[in-house]
Amino acid sequence: MDIIIMTNYPQHPAAIADSSFTQIRQELQALGQTFPHPNAVIIERIIHSTADFEFATITKSSPAAIEAGILALKAGCSIITDVQMIKVGISAKWTAKYNNSLHCFVADEEAKKAALARGLTRSAIGMRIAAEKNLLNGSIVAIGNAPTALFELIQLIHEGILPALVIGVPVGFVNAVESKEALTHIGNVPWITCLGRKGGSTVAVAIIHALLRLAVGVSNESETTF
Repeated sequence: MDIIIMTNYPQHPAAIADSSFTQIRQELQALGQTFPHPNAVIIERIIHSTADFEFATITKSSPAAIEAGILALKAGCSIITDVQMIKVGISAKWTAKYNNSLHCFVADEEAKKAALARGLTRSAIGMRIAAEKNLLNGSIVAIGNAPTALFELIQLIHEGILPALVIGVPVGFVNAVESKEALTHIGNVPWITCLGRKGGSTVAVAIIHALLRLAVGVSNESETTF
């Protein structure tokens, strides 16, 4: 079998990023889907991470949610995640710019014991632990895997907890749709979500990275890549 070696494809990271986002914008335009800045930054980065153009129609946010996230990051807010995959996926180089600390309590022994005792998921207990540590108020909470964590966070908000922004994009079949629908009905905390079953850690990280880019003021893909 002959081995085909390609030599004329883009290899530099910046060139690859530029080419990818050019294609994304062209395809969105062809589909008749255009978005104002900064919404376009969020949607384009989600599509870049998933290669799924349905996110252009299912990604929703409350009024001024993106602006709230940017302001929180610039103020040095904490970022709380439901799973370690999101925490490790967020660029430490960029969170260092505003000293944004990253926290995830799903693997804590305290969460494991409490989850067994109360019959809840560790991700849900992790939200309670974050509240007890006074980390949720003014924070950005990114939930990409566990609908139970999102439901628990919504309950905490009803109890008076006020995050700066909730990124609620859990993926799956059991309660993923319902938890995101419930998120859209909270009135006192900004939110970003994607309706339906789709979502996940990749989407949550993409949204955080888009917000970081907006906060720092990076507009050209060739300036940096994540």
